[in-house]
Amino acid sequence: MSKPAAPLKGRAARLARLMPSTGPSTAARTPFVLLVVLLLGGGLITLLLLNSALNEGSFRLSELKRDTTELTDEQQALQRDVDSRSQPDALEKRARELGMVPGGSPAFLNPDGTVRGKPTEATAPPSPSPSPTPSPSASPDADAPAAGPSASGTSAGPSGSPSPSASVPQPDPAAENSPPPTSPGR
Repeated sequence: MSKPAAPLKGRAARLARLMPSTGPSTAARTPFVLLVVLLLGGGLITLLLLNSALNEGSFRLSELKRDTTELTDEQQALQRDVDSRSQPDALEKRARELGMVPGGSPAFLNPDGTVRGKPTEATAPPSPSPSPTPSPSASPDADAPAAGPSASGTSAGPSGSPSPSASVPQPDPAAENSPPPTSPGR
Protein backbone atom coordinates (compact mmCIF):
# COMPACT_ATOMS: atom_id res chain seq x y z
CA MET A 1 0.00 0.00 0.00
CA SER A 2 2.24 2.79 0.96
CA LYS A 3 5.89 2.60 0.22
CA PRO A 4 8.32 3.05 2.99
CA ALA A 5 10.00 6.41 2.96
CA ALA A 6 13.29 6.50 1.20
CA PRO A 7 16.22 7.06 3.41
CA LEU A 8 17.32 10.67 3.56
CA LYS A 9 20.74 11.64 2.38
CA GLY A 10 23.11 14.41 3.17
CA ARG A 11 21.87 17.48 4.91
CA ALA A 12 18.29 16.24 5.33
CA ALA A 13 19.54 13.16 7.17
CA ARG A 14 21.51 15.28 9.61
CA LEU A 15 18.46 17.50 10.31
CA ALA A 16 16.24 14.47 10.77
CA ARG A 17 18.58 13.13 13.40
CA LEU A 18 18.51 16.41 15.34
CA MET A 19 14.69 16.55 15.43
CA PRO A 20 13.25 13.13 15.81
CA SER A 21 9.71 12.79 14.54
CA THR A 22 7.66 10.66 16.84
CA GLY A 23 4.30 11.56 15.41
CA PRO A 24 2.39 14.82 15.51
CA SER A 25 3.98 17.31 17.89
CA THR A 26 1.79 18.23 20.87
CA ALA A 27 4.31 20.78 22.08
CA ALA A 28 3.59 23.06 19.12
CA ARG A 29 -0.19 22.94 19.64
CA THR A 30 -0.19 23.71 23.38
CA PRO A 31 0.57 27.47 23.12
CA PHE A 32 -2.04 27.88 20.36
CA VAL A 33 -4.72 26.11 22.42
CA LEU A 34 -3.84 28.18 25.51
CA LEU A 35 -4.02 31.38 23.43
CA VAL A 36 -7.46 30.48 22.06
CA VAL A 37 -8.77 29.54 25.55
CA LEU A 38 -7.44 32.79 27.03
CA LEU A 39 -8.98 34.87 24.24
CA LEU A 40 -12.36 33.17 24.63
CA GLY A 41 -12.26 33.51 28.44
CA GLY A 42 -11.22 37.17 28.22
CA GLY A 43 -14.00 37.83 25.69
CA LEU A 44 -16.60 36.23 27.94
CA ILE A 45 -15.42 38.18 30.98
CA THR A 46 -15.45 41.41 28.94
CA LEU A 47 -18.99 40.69 27.75
CA LEU A 48 -20.09 39.99 31.33
CA LEU A 49 -18.59 43.28 32.57
CA LEU A 50 -20.09 45.22 29.65
CA ASN A 51 -23.51 43.68 30.26
CA SER A 52 -23.32 44.55 33.98
CA ALA A 53 -22.34 48.14 33.19
CA LEU A 54 -25.24 48.48 30.72
CA ASN A 55 -27.70 47.07 33.26
CA GLU A 56 -26.42 49.45 35.93
CA GLY A 57 -26.81 52.37 33.51
CA SER A 58 -30.33 51.21 32.68
CA PHE A 59 -31.29 51.09 36.36
CA ARG A 60 -29.78 54.54 36.92
CA LEU A 61 -31.65 55.90 33.88
CA SER A 62 -35.00 54.54 35.12
CA GLU A 63 -34.32 56.02 38.58
CA LEU A 64 -33.50 59.42 37.05
CA LYS A 65 -36.66 59.30 34.91
CA ARG A 66 -38.73 58.54 38.01
CA ASP A 67 -37.09 61.43 39.88
CA THR A 68 -37.69 63.73 36.92
CA THR A 69 -41.36 62.76 36.83
CA GLU A 70 -41.74 63.41 40.57
CA LEU A 71 -39.99 66.77 40.34
CA THR A 72 -42.08 67.76 37.31
CA ASP A 73 -45.26 66.91 39.21
CA GLU A 74 -44.06 68.93 42.20
CA GLN A 75 -43.13 71.87 39.97
CA GLN A 76 -46.56 71.81 38.32
CA ALA A 77 -48.29 71.69 41.71
CA LEU A 78 -46.24 74.66 42.90
CA GLN A 79 -46.99 76.54 39.67
CA ARG A 80 -50.73 75.91 40.17
CA ASP A 81 -50.39 77.20 43.74
CA VAL A 82 -48.59 80.34 42.54
CA ASP A 83 -51.17 80.87 39.79
CA SER A 84 -54.06 80.55 42.23
CA ARG A 85 -52.46 82.97 44.68
CA SER A 86 -51.59 85.52 42.00
CA GLN A 87 -55.13 85.92 40.71
CA PRO A 88 -56.46 89.43 41.31
CA ASP A 89 -59.21 88.29 43.68
CA ALA A 90 -56.78 86.29 45.80
CA LEU A 91 -54.30 89.18 45.88
CA GLU A 92 -57.01 91.62 46.93
CA LYS A 93 -58.23 89.28 49.67
CA ARG A 94 -54.70 88.76 51.02
CA ALA A 95 -53.99 92.51 50.88
CA ARG A 96 -57.15 93.25 52.87
CA GLU A 97 -56.15 90.60 55.43
CA LEU A 98 -52.86 92.45 55.83
CA GLY A 99 -54.70 95.75 56.35
CA MET A 100 -53.89 97.27 52.97
CA VAL A 101 -56.36 99.54 51.22
CA PRO A 102 -56.73 100.49 47.55
CA GLY A 103 -54.68 103.53 46.55
CA GLY A 104 -56.14 106.77 45.35
CA SER A 105 -55.45 108.40 42.03
CA PRO A 106 -51.72 108.44 41.31
CA ALA A 107 -49.56 111.42 40.60
CA PHE A 108 -46.81 111.31 37.98
CA LEU A 109 -43.53 113.16 37.69
CA ASN A 110 -42.89 114.70 34.30
CA PRO A 111 -39.36 114.63 32.85
CA ASP A 112 -38.95 118.33 33.76
CA GLY A 113 -39.72 117.55 37.43
CA THR A 114 -43.28 118.90 37.57
CA VAL A 115 -46.04 116.82 39.10
CA ARG A 116 -49.01 115.81 36.98
CA GLY A 117 -52.15 114.87 38.93
CA LYS A 118 -52.94 115.36 42.56
CA PRO A 119 -51.77 112.66 44.98
CA THR A 120 -54.32 111.62 47.56
CA GLU A 121 -54.01 109.53 50.69
CA ALA A 122 -55.22 105.96 50.38
CA THR A 123 -58.27 105.33 52.51
CA ALA A 124 -60.38 102.26 53.07
CA PRO A 125 -63.54 102.26 50.96
CA PRO A 126 -66.81 101.94 52.84
CA SER A 127 -67.55 98.25 53.22
CA PRO A 128 -69.59 96.27 55.67
CA SER A 129 -67.23 95.05 58.33
CA PRO A 130 -68.20 92.90 61.29
CA SER A 131 -68.12 94.75 64.56
CA PRO A 132 -65.40 93.43 66.81
CA THR A 133 -66.67 91.72 69.89
CA PRO A 134 -64.31 91.57 72.86
CA SER A 135 -63.51 88.06 73.97
CA PRO A 136 -64.07 87.27 77.65
CA SER A 137 -60.44 86.24 78.12
CA ALA A 138 -59.08 89.53 76.77
CA SER A 139 -58.60 92.17 79.40
CA PRO A 140 -58.23 95.86 78.53
CA ASP A 141 -54.60 96.89 78.40
CA ALA A 142 -53.53 100.10 80.11
CA ASP A 143 -51.25 100.95 77.16
CA ALA A 144 -53.98 100.42 74.50
CA PRO A 145 -55.54 103.56 73.01
CA ALA A 146 -59.02 104.37 74.19
CA ALA A 147 -61.88 103.30 71.95
CA GLY A 148 -63.69 106.20 70.42
CA PRO A 149 -62.92 109.10 68.17
CA SER A 150 -59.32 110.18 67.87
CA ALA A 151 -58.10 113.71 68.44
CA SER A 152 -58.78 114.63 64.81
CA GLY A 153 -62.41 113.67 65.11
CA THR A 154 -62.28 110.54 62.94
CA SER A 155 -62.16 107.03 64.26
CA ALA A 156 -59.33 104.79 63.16
CA GLY A 157 -59.88 101.30 61.78
CA PRO A 158 -57.78 98.21 62.57
CA SER A 159 -55.13 99.15 60.03
CA GLY A 160 -54.66 102.61 61.47
CA SER A 161 -56.44 104.27 58.55
CA PRO A 162 -59.62 106.26 59.01
CA SER A 163 -62.76 104.16 59.25
CA PRO A 164 -65.28 104.03 56.40
CA SER A 165 -67.50 106.51 58.22
CA ALA A 166 -64.76 109.16 57.95
CA SER A 167 -64.79 111.60 55.09
CA VAL A 168 -63.20 110.17 51.95
CA PRO A 169 -61.44 112.68 49.69
CA GLN A 170 -62.64 112.56 46.11
CA PRO A 171 -60.04 112.03 43.39
CA ASP A 172 -59.28 114.86 41.01
CA PRO A 173 -61.27 114.26 37.75
CA ALA A 174 -58.60 116.07 35.71
CA ALA A 175 -55.94 113.61 36.92
CA GLU A 176 -58.11 110.62 35.96
CA ASN A 177 -58.60 111.88 32.40
CA SER A 178 -54.92 112.63 31.83
CA PRO A 179 -53.01 110.14 29.66
CA PRO A 180 -50.48 107.89 31.35
CA PRO A 181 -46.89 109.11 31.31
CA THR A 182 -44.57 107.81 28.62
CA SER A 183 -40.88 107.22 28.92
CA PRO A 184 -38.58 108.61 26.25
CA GLY A 185 -37.21 105.90 23.97
CA ARG A 186 -40.07 103.47 24.49
